[in-house]
Order: sequence, then structure tokens, then C-alpha cells
Amino acid sequence: MWRPVSEGRPADLPGLLVVHKCRPARGGGGLFLRPGLAGPGLRPAGMGVPRWRRPPAPIPSFCTCGQNSPGYLEVMSACHQRAADALVAGAISNGGLYVKLGQGLCSFNHLLPPEYIKTLRVLEDRALTRGFREVDELFLEDFRAPPHELFQEFDYQPIAAASLAQVHRARLHDGTVVAVKVRGAPLGHRWGHPGAGGQSSLQPPVQVQYIDLRDRFDGDIHTLELLLQLVELMHPSFGFSWVLQDLKGTLAQELDFENEGRNAERCARELQHFRYVVVPRVHWDVSSKRVLTAEFCEGCKVNDVEAIKTMGLAVRDIAEKLIKVFAEQIFYTGFVHSDPHPGNVLVRKGPDGKGQLVLLDHGLYQFLDEKDRSALCQLWRAIILRDEAAMKAHAAELGVQDYFLFSEVLMQRPVRLGQLWRSHLLSREEAAYMQDMAREHFEEVMAVLKALPRSMLLVLRNLNTVRAINTALGAPVDRYFLMAKSAVRGWSRLAGATCQNVYGASLLRHTRVIWESFKFEAALRLETLSMRITALLVRVLVHLGLMPKTKGLYEYLET
Repeated sequence: MWRPVSEGRPADLPGLLVVHKCRPARGGGGLFLRPGLAGPGLRPAGMGVPRWRRPPAPIPSFCTCGQNSPGYLEVMSACHQRAADALVAGAISNGGLYVKLGQGLCSFNHLLPPEYIKTLRVLEDRALTRGFREVDELFLEDFRAPPHELFQEFDYQPIAAASLAQVHRARLHDGTVVAVKVRGAPLGHRWGHPGAGGQSSLQPPVQVQYIDLRDRFDGDIHTLELLLQLVELMHPSFGFSWVLQDLKGTLAQELDFENEGRNAERCARELQHFRYVVVPRVHWDVSSKRVLTAEFCEGCKVNDVEAIKTMGLAVRDIAEKLIKVFAEQIFYTGFVHSDPHPGNVLVRKGPDGKGQLVLLDHGLYQFLDEKDRSALCQLWRAIILRDEAAMKAHAAELGVQDYFLFSEVLMQRPVRLGQLWRSHLLSREEAAYMQDMAREHFEEVMAVLKALPRSMLLVLRNLNTVRAINTALGAPVDRYFLMAKSAVRGWSRLAGATCQNVYGASLLRHTRVIWESFKFEAALRLETLSMRITALLVRVLVHLGLMPKTKGLYEYLET
């Protein structure tokens, strides 16, 4: 919900200078398409798109550069970069939902080219901002008092940005420092930060009456529906409109900050046994549906390796805690944070000198019921134990017939029965495999996703985002096995709770749960031992020159 942002023009977005005044619109399609149609470096008159400092060098055409030609990779990279720049420009021009979609794309670092991932990361920290007058008007509408009356101090300059909101630092009358999250600006506002006295250096010359963000959100949804339908007409297999239909109600929850406050309190209760988890406390007396005031927390983004090391914290410890926390939500509590991108998870040093995770932005949650959680837990366990019959049975409980493909979508890695350990040595090949799988089996993957319970879609997003963060940290821990252990423990607790409610059979079933858990732990320990022996053998082979020391292999051996 709040994280540091740099002053002035974002360093991650070279060349972006200013955004000129924009016209209000009911839908974002026009503005979003213009950057892509015009291309970076071009700004047709009257269009509300970013103006670039200098036009890029001409990019060769694929017509004159074949796939086998020497300059093909360079041309491909330049085209990827131009497309990524256009996506960022379109997202920034429209803000809100488009920024959130761009943030979601960042988690696909195993599928998208690096040019997209590097360029889209700027969206994790940026949003369009309100001017100080609009902030005052919002407070007057919701509290019948301006910020300076509700707070001892209130800084009009945003200290952080989110896709649908901006965050201000303030101080309550009792001296408590808080972060005040204010619903973000509607279409037509500026990219930038307020200047001296709280006024923006990019104030429009005329005061414009802007529509409410909720109205704009509905317009964005309709625009995206139209765009997806057009794409589906051209590419029938690319049918994602059903995803938007299923998720638009859930996404709208983010516009209600009272709902976000309740989610934060529930998250804090359910994770209180993790002493290293911090959820900012909500101050309800200065909160509303459009304003959320909570404890002020500082820290670095969870994927900022250098900052974590500077604090004297172990990257491995942070990665392990991150995976355990979200695995607890998925496999046991069922109340799953659906937007855990790096900007929403901060790392700070606790009083005991150990790392703490600060969980922010609790607007988007998904509840996974006990039946689906149990099936998911047992499926994960079956994959580790290489029990193909159990994989098939538990995938069917989730409504999926192609259990093998679903297992690979779920794990986001190859699932090779009988040789799972080898995938640890294939970090680069693994990514290539998943890219090929997504391309060659696209229709089958779509069929699997459509068959899933709708609650699983945001859970898959959570799993993929956590995987991407672990990869960004250098994969210091084995996410695969940590998640598996959490899955089996979650199943044990769910089964144990069921046993207590069954009179006469509780002892027998409880004994079975203990035995199954013991069996899995033994198999997992044997797998770990096998991995260590394999790593030792590989080190010897590399030392003797019998095996090449590739980059992926080097990273594996170092961790």
C-alpha cells in the first residue's frame, strides 16, 4: 500500500518527460491504443500520450532481417523494447486498471522476453496522482473536514503510488505517524508529484470536472471486454474475455477501502503465529470507502537484493519466509492475498535483528473453500510422491481432466515423473520448456483454466507472483519443496480437524493422517538427500572438466 518513490521523472523510464493535459473519457481504449499506433517518439497533435525526450533510432524491419540472419536477435530485442515502451506508455496514460494489468505481467518473467519485464517494472511503483485541491474535496465529502483538521500534519506530496491509489504521510493528533491511502486520480490527471506547497508543477490551465474513479473503472472494464472480443475475432484461440467476466467483480473490491481494511485485519489474525509478518494496523476513525489510514511502515521491496543485504539480512531467509506465508494462506487459511507483487511486500529489520515481511495492499483477496484446498493440497503431495493415479483423482476434484498439463501450469515448471530432481539443474532450460509448452499447448492450457473453479484463478496468480519473486532473488530456496511441505501440513490440519468432528472414527483417521504425513516427510527427506548427493557429484564432474559449468548450473551450485 505504501512504498518509497523517487523524486521527479522515474529513472526506470528513460525519456519520459511530461504528459500533457488529457481529455476526460469514459473508456481508456483510445488513449491506450494511441501510444501503440503512434509508436514511441511520435506524438500526434491533440493526443494525450506521453511526449518523449528524443525519438529512438529506426528499427530494422523483419522483412529485411530473416530469422537466420546475424542481426535477427538484435532486431527482435529492439521490437520487444518498442512494444514494451508502448505498453508502459498506454498504462501510464490511463492509470488504474491498466497499471494493475501491467503489474500482473511483471510476474510472467519465465514467459515474457526480458525487455518487457524490465520495462514494466516501473508500474510497480507509479500511478497518476491527485492535486491537493482534489484531496481536500475528497476529505470534505467523506469526513466534512479537510486533512489539516483531521491530522496534526499532512503531507500533500505522495510518498508512494499504487495502481488505484496514492499514499500520503501524516501524523495523528496523538503523534502517531500514519500512511493515508487516497483513492487515485481519474483519467486526465498528471504523471508526476506535487511541487512546493502541495501544488503540482503540471497543473492544467483550466479546472476540469472529472468523473469518479468507480465510473471510470466500469468504463475500463467495458473497453477491455471490447478489445478482447476484437482480438478473439482475429485469433479465436486467444479467448480471455471469460477471465475478465469472472474477475471484474473481484477486482471492483479494490475500490472499497473499508473492505480492504477488514481484509487487512483478517490477514493479521490468521498469520499472527508468524512473528515475522507485519500487517499495518488500520485507524478506522479516519478511514472511509475512499480513504484508508493505517500504521506507517518503511522497508525495501522484497525483490531488492542489494537493499536486503545492506540491512544485514539473508536473502535466503527472506525468500523462505515469503513462500511459507503465502503457502499458509493457500493451503490452510484459504484467505489468499491475490496481488503480492514486489511493491506490496516490503522487507525490514525487526527488533530481534531478523527480517520481517510487511504485507500491504489488501484490497484484492480470494477465498478458497475447504474442499478445493484439500484437493489442491493432495494434488501437490501426489506430484512430489510421483503418484500419477492420485494426481489424476485430485485434479478431477478441481474439475480438470488433463491432470498432467494442469500440474505443470500449477508448478510453473516441468513435471517429469521419475526424474523430478533433474529439473533443479535446468533453470534456463526450464524457462524455455515453459515457453514452448505455453506456445504449443495454448488451447489445452486455456481448456484447463476454464475448467478450474473460478476461485483458483487468483490463487494461480499468487503462486506465479511468488515464483517470480523467488526467481528475482536468485532462487535461494527451493520453492517447489517448501510449497509441498506446506501443502501436506495444510492437508494434515484440515484432515485432523475433520477427524475431530467424526465420532468413533476420529482415532483411526487421525492415525492415518499422521502416517501419511510421516510417509511424505520421509520421501521428501530422501529427495533432499538425493539432491545433495547429486550436487556433490556435479561439483566433482565440473571440477574434473567432465561437465560444462553453464550459468544455470553455476547458480544452482552456489545456492
